[in-house]
Amino acid sequence: MSGGEERHKVYQTSPEGDEKLLTQCMKWRDQALRKDRTVQFMFQSLARAGCTMPTERVWCEHCSPSLSGGYRPDGSVTLCSNNVFSQKHVAETMVHELIHAFDDCRAHIEWNNCEHLACSEVRAAALSGDCRFLNEIQRGNISIAGQFKRCVRRRAELSIKMSPACKATTTVATVDKVFNACLKDTEPFERIP
Repeated sequence: MSGGEERHKVYQTSPEGDEKLLTQCMKWRDQALRKDRTVQFMFQSLARAGCTMPTERVWCEHCSPSLSGGYRPDGSVTLCSNNVFSQKHVAETMVHELIHAFDDCRAHIEWNNCEHLACSEVRAAALSGDCRFLNEIQRGNISIAGQFKRCVRRRAELSIKMSPACKATTTVATVDKVFNACLKDTEPFERIP
């Protein structure tokens, strides 16, 4: 998920007792920064595109229940300490949000433009691992034929539904309009990982 200033409303102050979750999230973040090749590749890709992002701009905080993470156009990534559940989930969430950062860097995304947002969400869902087969099984989406594209479409639609800027648009139509072209755009990867 990504977006403009309206997104700041979905982040909440950390409730009492959330320190353990925050500490675990930061531990997983640090491990992803040190060991996850895809996370490292995304940071390198951002630097090659001219948009170096310091790793300190990735932090954990308490969020609303519907988010695992978020990218802010100020160049920061939030991991939702109360909604991430494993090292792998943190790494995939980081990659998802870093794809938004990459899109912002290379294409200067207008986050209040629903088509721009939908395209970045399609790319992030496809390239981050969100729609890997095992993730889909864990979500209860068990189907072989066409499951990847259905997942990418569903995840993109869910994300843009949360954007206040897209409330007046038809989510399905917006995703449909950009889907094929944005799914084919695998930069900075050579192909869908």
